[in-house]
Amino acid sequence: MSTTELWQQARDEAMTISRQEPSLTPLMLGAVLNRATLGAGLAYRLGHRLSHLDLAANQLSALFDDLLVEHPSLERDIAHDLTAVLERDPAIRQVTEVVLYLKGFHALAVHRFAHALWQRGRRQMARYLQSRSSEVFQTDIHPAARIGHGVFIDHATGVVIGETSVIDDDVSLLQGVTLGGTGKETGDRHPKIRRGVLIGAGATVLGNIEIGEGARVGAGSVVLKPVPAHTTAVGVPARIIGDAGCAAPSRDMQHCYDKRDQAPAPSPSDASAEAQSHTLCCGPASDNA
Repeated sequence: MSTTELWQQARDEAMTISRQEPSLTPLMLGAVLNRATLGAGLAYRLGHRLSHLDLAANQLSALFDDLLVEHPSLERDIAHDLTAVLERDPAIRQVTEVVLYLKGFHALAVHRFAHALWQRGRRQMARYLQSRSSEVFQTDIHPAARIGHGVFIDHATGVVIGETSVIDDDVSLLQGVTLGGTGKETGDRHPKIRRGVLIGAGATVLGNIEIGEGARVGAGSVVLKPVPAHTTAVGVPARIIGDAGCAAPSRDMQHCYDKRDQAPAPSPSDASAEAQSHTLCCGPASDNA
């Protein structure tokens, strides 16, 4: 859907929500029904979520509105992120759920505003937004980090993305992912995550290394070396255990690995044992529940 179509769907949903839950009508009016665009609605919502004694909600919303005017690509990127959530998160059924409540989506949107400020030299304000986002959404994304569009941060709690990190388009990260450095070195020192990558919950990627296009990093892994494109890396330290199982793991969101796709076929005598030991839920192509 286009940005306009997404926002019209949100408005239709907000009307229904107001009828079903009258006590939520002020929120629906303020963040959706009284706002002409997705960007304006999100600016209002983020302003209120990040409001503090330091900066009131209306000041923050006005800041975001100004940035949306100055950087039209911001709303387009945000719309791509919204679409990514709708396509990849089976728990989400409405546009309004994402726009109003999802902290991963909100944290990423705040980063986009902070990054625009950082690029303009307004580093104190960028740092302020990073700090408030960290407090409210439990994520820590450096304003200088470069993040493409269509990115999905699921659950978001504990995600850390360092200053010189680069995340290309169509990447999915889960809670607890760290893209960090390896010590006190300066300069370009953080990971480069290429298009279509999926990084599982609690995974840590350290140093100026590349996770290749369409690769997959298993939950809880510690990655210290580059991961080739279209492969799966798991373990501590991570090692390559096979291919990624599909062209774009970030879209399929399949975290499990089936050794049967990589191992030689078992002999008839031990086929049953092999099938049991290699059943690791590989996704739609598998016959496992």
